[in-house]
Amino acid sequence: MDNIYKKDFPIFEREKGLVYLDNSATTQKPQSVLDAAQRYYSESNANPLRGLYGLSVRATDVYENAREAARAFINAKSTREIVFTRGATEGLNLLAYSLGRLVLGEGDEVLIGVSEHHSNILPWQVICKERGAKLKYLEPDKNGRYTESALTEALSERTKIFSLAQVSNVFGRRNDIKAFGDICRKNGTLIICDGAQSVPHMKTDVRELGVDALVLSGHKMLAPMGIGVLYAREELLEKMPPYQTGGEMIEYVTREGATFAELPHKFEAGTVNVGGAAGLHAAIDYINSKGFDKLIERERELTAFAFEKMKNTPYVNIIGSDKAQDHDGIIAFTVEGVHPHDIAAVFDSQNIAIRAGHHCAQPLHQFLGVPSSARLSLAFYNDEEDIERFTKTLATVRRLMGYDK
Repeated sequence: MDNIYKKDFPIFEREKGLVYLDNSATTQKPQSVLDAAQRYYSESNANPLRGLYGLSVRATDVYENAREAARAFINAKSTREIVFTRGATEGLNLLAYSLGRLVLGEGDEVLIGVSEHHSNILPWQVICKERGAKLKYLEPDKNGRYTESALTEALSERTKIFSLAQVSNVFGRRNDIKAFGDICRKNGTLIICDGAQSVPHMKTDVRELGVDALVLSGHKMLAPMGIGVLYAREELLEKMPPYQTGGEMIEYVTREGATFAELPHKFEAGTVNVGGAAGLHAAIDYINSKGFDKLIERERELTAFAFEKMKNTPYVNIIGSDKAQDHDGIIAFTVEGVHPHDIAAVFDSQNIAIRAGHHCAQPLHQFLGVPSSARLSLAFYNDEEDIERFTKTLATVRRLMGYDK
């Protein structure tokens, strides 16, 4: 499998021999993304939206063109439905504090998966306590699969919100958000999708999915850190109160009160991250220019290759399904008798970057009875040589820790 992509990423030229397999945490950035952010600051830097001079107008164009690119990438109906955030975490906090305050009352329920990232747990814990609501957890089967029947059984007439990742950052398994959305609508429950691990690796159409809201992080899809997107249906955003208040998000202020700006600016208080938005736009352009379908297929082939190598390595236990197709670029694992931190240290000694710990998913690890795990996560710029080096090192871990084999 020829690798025509690594040359686009300067870090691989600078860090010779690096095998980067921590793409679920953050992806590397192509030169075109770095150039776009730099170009904004060197050619169009000004406060957008309010300035009446030419430079500010250019900055506004950079920002709003990025919003349109994000809208098209996930097929939202309107740019009014695209709110720029710092990332998926801020998007979920915005939903919990704004939507939660709008729809939750004493005795109501929020349902989430036990496999969720802490970003999709903690905001709901806080708002449920504040509103006197109950936070409930949906549990998967041993393969990490959430079933329609389990969701139907868990929902009640008091369930106002169901929030779930489309792809778990531990299981790597894709959840059937569309089917779950159909169930939620019949129950009168709003459905929120955490797309941080899915949007970068599969085509996402929010209208086809039928979700009420979806969040994503730019840095997990080649863009700079500190930029993300919250999509929500326009009629829902219209009803939701602002999450933060201050500059940019107002229309008119008096001593006694204020009127707020139109969507989506109502939710974008303060000086906005135009450089990050420019980088996100460039990341979307890069993905589209390479052919998203080709990138997706490459990642699936790499996942299958890595999975089979790992499955045939003694003393390695893969978390979740025993089928490669159930792992969307993410394979969490343990090595018998070796702490995941030691596993990661062995890999680091060979210039191979993997993740070790609870992956911000402690309730899931508690549910599985596994304190922590190691994780390989792939992107299209990885290749078979990366995986060969990974599996060769994996086979040495136990011996290096003092075991006979």
